[in-house]
Amino acid sequence: MKFGTFDDNRKEYVINTPKTPYPWINYLGNEQFFGLISNTAGGYTFYRDARMRRLTRYRYNNIPLDTGGRYYYLYDDGDFWTPGWMPVKRDLDFYECRHGLGYTSITGERNGISVNQLAFVPMGHNAEVHRLVVKNTGSAKKTVKLFSFAEFCLWNANDDMTNFQRNLSTGEVEVKDSVIYHKTEYRERRNHYAFYSVNKEIAGFDTDRESFVGMYNGLDAPQAVAAGEATNSVASGWSPIGSHALNITLEPGEEQSFIFVLGYIENPEDEKWESLNVINKKPALAVIEQFATDAQVDAALAVLAAHWDNLLSKYQIQSSDDKLNRMVNIWNPYQCMVTFNMSRSASYFESGIGRGMGFRDSNQDLLGFVHQIPERARERILDIAATQFPDGSAYHQYQPLTKKGNNEVGSGFNDDPLWLISGTAAYIKETGDYSILDEQVPFDSNPDHTATLFEHLKLSFEHVTNNLGPHGLPLIGRADWNDCLNLNCFSTEPGESFQTTENIAGGVAESVFIAGLFVFVGPDYAEICRMRGLDDVAADAVAKIENMSAITLSHGFDGDWFLRAYDHYGDKIGSKENEEGQIFIEPQGMCVMAGIGVENGQAAKALTSVQERLDTDYGIVLQQPPYSKYYLNLGEISTYPPGYKENAGIFCHNNPWIMIAETVLGHGDRAFDIYKKIAPAYLEDISEVHRMEPYVYSQMIAGKDAVRHGEAKNSWLTGTAAWNYVAITQSILGIQADFTGLKVDPCIPAEWDGFEITRVFRGDTYVIQIKNPNHVSKGVASLTLDGAAVEGNVIAPVGDGAVHHVVVELG
Repeated sequence: MKFGTFDDNRKEYVINTPKTPYPWINYLGNEQFFGLISNTAGGYTFYRDARMRRLTRYRYNNIPLDTGGRYYYLYDDGDFWTPGWMPVKRDLDFYECRHGLGYTSITGERNGISVNQLAFVPMGHNAEVHRLVVKNTGSAKKTVKLFSFAEFCLWNANDDMTNFQRNLSTGEVEVKDSVIYHKTEYRERRNHYAFYSVNKEIAGFDTDRESFVGMYNGLDAPQAVAAGEATNSVASGWSPIGSHALNITLEPGEEQSFIFVLGYIENPEDEKWESLNVINKKPALAVIEQFATDAQVDAALAVLAAHWDNLLSKYQIQSSDDKLNRMVNIWNPYQCMVTFNMSRSASYFESGIGRGMGFRDSNQDLLGFVHQIPERARERILDIAATQFPDGSAYHQYQPLTKKGNNEVGSGFNDDPLWLISGTAAYIKETGDYSILDEQVPFDSNPDHTATLFEHLKLSFEHVTNNLGPHGLPLIGRADWNDCLNLNCFSTEPGESFQTTENIAGGVAESVFIAGLFVFVGPDYAEICRMRGLDDVAADAVAKIENMSAITLSHGFDGDWFLRAYDHYGDKIGSKENEEGQIFIEPQGMCVMAGIGVENGQAAKALTSVQERLDTDYGIVLQQPPYSKYYLNLGEISTYPPGYKENAGIFCHNNPWIMIAETVLGHGDRAFDIYKKIAPAYLEDISEVHRMEPYVYSQMIAGKDAVRHGEAKNSWLTGTAAWNYVAITQSILGIQADFTGLKVDPCIPAEWDGFEITRVFRGDTYVIQIKNPNHVSKGVASLTLDGAAVEGNVIAPVGDGAVHHVVVELG
């Protein structure tokens, strides 16, 4: 069942009912100011950090779901409604939501009045623009009123929802002309405030929530809207809001636009005040002036569209599969950029309070967007590396506002350091910029203790080799990629965090997954060493990689698949010897991606076992059989009901590892079959089952042991986006950046006739035509560049900034 449709020409998803199976959202913002907005106008805004600088309130786990947003109420002779349906929920004569790239347009119509709400964050501005176009679609003159509404958060989102004894007495605002200023705590240590403006003269305003909504009313029936009159309330403590009231008279067919700007301002300490307790409004007014007319808004929208066109142009496919085209050309790279901006901080499943930016997460996210905007990838790599410790370990998370490590979670996730090598290598392969390796980077964000980025990479590599267990496999620490596999935790207290509980000391619990990851990323580290003339260091690294590969086969293979780990007692996990959790997906994918066991057939056995034991109609589950009880020695993984999350759910993040592994063995048909099972565009027709947005990936789909098999959760902010993009663009379609050039190595379904890729690489544009006359899955028979034959399958950068034509024949 569909709830909308793709508009590929406009790069939009069009939703034709407000009653989607779950709120279907979009993200606004590209740089420092961001907003979440649902198809019914729910959501919130923040500056840089959703925890520390939240502008507007949003209540998670609310009833009804998705209550709270930037709402616009239309009052029409006693009747009132909102164009997005929520929160009033009046029946609409017409409804449509268009989620585009960095903007959302919602249209509602009722009783001869149409209202379009267009929301976006202009490039280069810390503000969200909402343009409301109100049109009389009837045959009689109409006099109506428009009420805006935004509820201000008192900046620190966690404190805002808990510290009521203080917060209900601190709220402060100013109102001047058509602008509402939220200045809570500005009188003391803060130098920032929010503003909410409209470009027309207002008939009234409200800044006190109780005065606008009513003590016993909800947002579905605010008393000021129901009465058709603002109260001109000025908040003093309690709950500050921003609401403008406007009188509108429309002749038949006439329309009027109203431009609202919700923004964030920081003033220098010596320029905080205009006069005693009156804030300096000049910076806010300067922003407001730039969006005072429709022409200015249209120009800003054109800049935003050009920004996204430029980013997406870096990799485009033309094929006979429309669903593949829209995923590769539009929605997957768009989600990769959103995930890069957000990491795992703010979504409809992440509250923006806890996780911040992840060390592992952000390095993996980088893999999916580095080709789009490499300069921001460079900046992010240096930020991430600065949270590393001198022993090579790292904070698992850091706060985006301060860029300092999060002590609440700490370190000890022993796969983390290796991802820094992976992210840095991806950046160098894309850009050829080796100078990043010479950048001085702090340890633990301490500018007095620095080393080059290359030294950080060296410490990352050595952190594994310096922390090996009894079998010579890497120690797992608190956890590896699977944060819920807590082999040293032994938590018995209800409610305590498995990730932050003090672990039992001991060098026994080992991870086969980290071993595979080490062998997978290690060669890139060795190549970087060679590029720096460190041949001895490179040779030593290669020897350690080869040794780890051999150890993984001798101590990490269980006969038909790779083991997952050894626990605190030295017992196997992910083995036939186990009653539950006999086989896990992660080591099968990562070890085969690394080439372990390819030559002797063990890799093929592992992937066959995945297909036979883990595959379902909706994707590959994380492990089987699921855990049916809590295992003290395993931790959080065994706390979930069977089929959900890490306990045998379909974790979409590591499904692409199996896709990539299948391409290593030349199995193009199998790789693409797995791709289609979890790619959202292919799931649109079963949205009533899948429930999440059909244009972006979700982290998890309920596995075959779950009550709701096929139902997804945790959409948008997931490493699934980057890894599926890598799998489809680099391993299946086979166009991948390498240290020496652009490598062409497709592994596709044998029935395909071919396809065309346009790839921007190091300033040149390559139009690559893939031909498959013999209907094979893998193997480059010939390659030409501008008509000249090229030996091998790597295109050396031409470097002239021109368009070049490549023809590849498989065979």
